[in-house]
Amino acid sequence: MGTVLARSLTGKSIIGTDGTVFGTLYTVSANADSGTLQNLVVEPREQGSSAPVSTGTDSSGRLLVPVSQVKTVSDQIVIHPEPV
Repeated sequence: MGTVLARSLTGKSIIGTDGTVFGTLYTVSANADSGTLQNLVVEPREQGSSAPVSTGTDSSGRLLVPVSQVKTVSDQIVIHPEPV
C-alpha cells in the first residue's frame, strides 16, 4: 500500500469484515514519543451503541480500534474486530 495521509482518512466509513458498520473515522491516535500509530478513533454509527471491539471507548464515547485490526483502506476502512 502506498502512502496515505491521515487527513484523507477522516470521515471514512469503518466496517467489519462481516459487513458490520461501526461508524466513521474521527481521527487516528499515535504514541507521541515513537510516532507509532495506536488506535482509530471512531465516531459510532449511533450514540450509545456498542460494537464488538475489545478496546472500549474514549471519554467522548468514541470507539477505539487498534490499528492492528485494520485489514484494508480504500473507500472504506475494513477492520477485523476481535471478540469482546
